[in-house]
Amino acid sequence: MTHPNTEKPNPPKALGFLRYSAAIFYDAMLVIALLFVATAALLPFTKGEAIDAPLLYPLYLFTVSFIFYGWFWTHGGQTLGLRAWKLKITSTYYAGDITWKQAFVRFITACISWLCLGLGLFWLIWQKDHKTWHDISSHSQIIRLPDTPKTKT
Repeated sequence: MTHPNTEKPNPPKALGFLRYSAAIFYDAMLVIALLFVATAALLPFTKGEAIDAPLLYPLYLFTVSFIFYGWFWTHGGQTLGLRAWKLKITSTYYAGDITWKQAFVRFITACISWLCLGLGLFWLIWQKDHKTWHDISSHSQIIRLPDTPKTKT
C-alpha cells in the first residue's frame, strides 16, 4: 500500500496533434513579437544599425526564447497558447510544474525536433502515450485540462 501523499494523480491526456499544433502556433506568434522587442532593445547600442554579431545575436535570441518558455513552463505550466487550448505541461516525476532543468531539456529537444522538420512533434501521432520527443526527454507531459462548466448569468 502506498502512502496517500505519494500517489500520483492520473491526469487526462492531451487530445491530439491539431490541438497541440494550434497552441504551438499561438506561442510562435508571441515569441516572434518578443524577439522583435528583444531586437529593438539592442538597437540603441548599435545606433539603429543592423546587429552584426553572427554568434552572439542568435544566442541572445535563443536565450530570450528559452526564458519565455522556461518561465511559463515552470510557473504554472502554461504559456498563452497552452492556456487558450486548455493544455498544461506537468512533470511525470510528480504532479506539478516542471523544473528549470526539465524546461531546458524540453526546449533543446523541441529545437532539435524542429530542425528535423518537426519529426519530434509528429511523434505523438504514432506514440502510444501521445508524447513528443520533448515530452519523453524532459520527463514531462502535456495534459488536457477539463472544460469548465458554463454558468448562467
